[in-house]
Amino acid sequence: MKVILTETIESLGTIGDEVNVAKGYARNYLIPRKKAFIATAKNRKILDRQRVQLEQQLAKEQTIAEAMAEKIRGAVCTISGKVSEEDRLYGSVSARDIVEQLRAQGLDVDKKMVMLSEPIKTLGSYVVPIRLYSNITPEITVRVIPEQEAP
Repeated sequence: MKVILTETIESLGTIGDEVNVAKGYARNYLIPRKKAFIATAKNRKILDRQRVQLEQQLAKEQTIAEAMAEKIRGAVCTISGKVSEEDRLYGSVSARDIVEQLRAQGLDVDKKMVMLSEPIKTLGSYVVPIRLYSNITPEITVRVIPEQEAP
């Protein structure tokens, strides 16, 4: 089923894109939540009239993401945890832990933005990308230290 997106959805596209999705996904999720509408000739004409507003909204979103990237770029998160004798953590450091540390520093980041391929299970320093917008991905440093060394 072809739909036109009314907001940016990471896995589908940006505002105004016409995408092909499963009927159930469109009927049960996208359309009821007003994230998209059915791609008909009438709706395409309406979209063409609103194109300028959409472009302004996309530019605004990108500007906000760039400003946020400047704040985030180079941030250091120090996370402490209990460690075994082989310098392995009891448990792991996940995206949720990183988000909590960033919020403590006054940086508002969603868990979905943290591009952690797998949880961190050993001590050390790691570079983790944060996806703010489709082409804006600043990197932060995550330091994992033993609990007794925590400041």
